Amino acid sequence: MKILHTADWHLGKKLDTYSRHQEQVSVMNEIAQLAEKEQVDALIVSGDLFDAFNPPIESVDLFYKSLKQMANNGKRAVICIAGNHDSPDRIEAPDPLAKECGIIFAGYPNSQVTPFKLDTGLELTRSAGGFIELQLPAAAYPLRILLTPYANEYRFRTFLGSENTEEALSNIIGEQWRQLAETYCDTHGVNILAAHLFMSKAGTEPEPEPDDEKPILHVGGAQIIDTSLIPVQMQYVALGHLHRYHQVGGAKCPVVYSGSPVAYSFNEADQQKYVSLITLEPSKTAVVEKLPLNAGKRLLRVKITGVSETIRWLEAHNDALVELTLVSDTFISAADRKLIMQTHDGIISIIPEVLNNDFQHENTANIDLSKSMKALFIDYFTSVKGMPPDTTLLDLFKEVLAHESFEK
Repeated sequence: MKILHTADWHLGKKLDTYSRHQEQVSVMNEIAQLAEKEQVDALIVSGDLFDAFNPPIESVDLFYKSLKQMANNGKRAVICIAGNHDSPDRIEAPDPLAKECGIIFAGYPNSQVTPFKLDTGLELTRSAGGFIELQLPAAAYPLRILLTPYANEYRFRTFLGSENTEEALSNIIGEQWRQLAETYCDTHGVNILAAHLFMSKAGTEPEPEPDDEKPILHVGGAQIIDTSLIPVQMQYVALGHLHRYHQVGGAKCPVVYSGSPVAYSFNEADQQKYVSLITLEPSKTAVVEKLPLNAGKRLLRVKITGVSETIRWLEAHNDALVELTLVSDTFISAADRKLIMQTHDGIISIIPEVLNNDFQHENTANIDLSKSMKALFIDYFTSVKGMPPDTTLLDLFKEVLAHESFEK
């Protein structure tokens, strides 16, 4: 059995004001072509399907057309779960029609999908809250998937029926996984966990959340989930949320963040993107291969001295999106700025770095706009209060950012 794992599509997302829609069209087609080339039996999308609760019409249209193409008229199962950027109700709304194409949506941790059977041989044979079992047209054994879409702490406790407010969220999630795995996941099928969570190996430094990504690790959000809670029956864990492809240790099976298919911020500058191809058989170790994606534009951060050198560099990198730090003795003139912008249509921002202090007021703070919102807040607070903010205030700031992004 072959499965393609992808996540964090963020359809509708822009880079500042720069539209990424055409890149998203290209990368969706690239993923569909890979699914066909590799003859995969199923495709899993582990959350953050859209970038906002109310995505643009063109992004919604792209989403459904892409899923239909990937499902290949119901010959291939496509399973999508909601992430922290998604509206669970929007994700689940087209469920009756989607199932006719072999597409399955789960918006909530306790979502239960109604069994169905297609003429292609694709059949959803068993279902429970947070679990599905599929019989795939070309497979001799079933595919079982534990489904854990994103929810904040309150919703997780509500959906999973926990009345103990003092019990750690990670233990509640781990117990649900254990019960589902023991009930449905024997050695006669392939067993997978798909989740949109922040997972890490105990005792190790977790991969940081991107500063410009809507965080889930804030007060009232979700917690870091220890990989030791993954049931032993699982053969692969398909994760979403973090945008860099990487494997997380601490479990008996591969635990993989497939990453986003497009570089969405300059924190991902010059980063290669991938999908994960998994080959599985019952009771055997998964074989994992990362397949490169190349449809998205490269994001490049560059620091250059002088306008002439800047022009030469931009002409040599005209297919990238650029964050340019321009070093000069004086502030850049309007004419030079116009010349630079005319040279390259993918310049997202120009950050001046002036070497001659005579052009700056001696009491004016030198603001580095390349820093994250969190870093700029720390700089501002320190300049006003004379000391950096404490951990409690930083957590509150992250929560404010999360709610602001949620409302957008």
